[in-house]
Amino acid sequence: MKLPSPLYEGILRRRYKRFLADVELPDGTMVTAHTPNTGSMLQCAVPGHRVLISTSDDPKRKLKYTLELIEVNGSWVDTHTQRANRVVEEGLRNGAIAELAGYMVRPEFRFGASRIDFLLERGDEKVLVEVKNVTLTDGGTQALFPDAVTVRGQKHLRELVQARRDGYRAVIFFLVQRSEATSFGPADDIDPEYGSLLREAYGLGVEALAYRTRVSREATGIDCSLPVRLEE
Repeated sequence: MKLPSPLYEGILRRRYKRFLADVELPDGTMVTAHTPNTGSMLQCAVPGHRVLISTSDDPKRKLKYTLELIEVNGSWVDTHTQRANRVVEEGLRNGAIAELAGYMVRPEFRFGASRIDFLLERGDEKVLVEVKNVTLTDGGTQALFPDAVTVRGQKHLRELVQARRDGYRAVIFFLVQRSEATSFGPADDIDPEYGSLLREAYGLGVEALAYRTRVSREATGIDCSLPVRLEE
């Protein structure tokens, strides 16, 4: 998926109030950018990291700038959680996700008390897919989710378990944005309840898929599948 263009380079000076980031431009100007990520952005929102920001001329916007990418360990990380679903949707439609290829794709499907990211249909088969954007690692090569306690994420797992009981195929899909990642697992030290629920859901038939992205200054796209490791 193509990123906004042009993007402007800067240095992150601080991220605060969840949705705000102060960025220093090359000429020393300080601007405030909207940060479309509700997580802690642990390992990413670090003062001194290089970032790329976009601009908008929409007069209705309070902030002109949006934080798009952050450089971590020499690679760009897409922290824009609202873009994650669009990247996955593109992958679903072009067959880049082997386990979910060949379905009709319907975004934003109401199920129970939640709005699940995708309903996939093929004949009588129905698949519910919930996407999570992953920007954290264990300090090595295993990607982790979540980066903060997520009550909403816990609720989504319970909904997927119910969907499985109702006869749907149910999938929790982890979109891993860290190029060094070679596997995925739950961040038990951060949210042990989520890890417990993920293992329980998996045991009850909910599928767990992880795919790494390929991120550049121009685009974010599906790269390859990663093994999901649920052992404690």
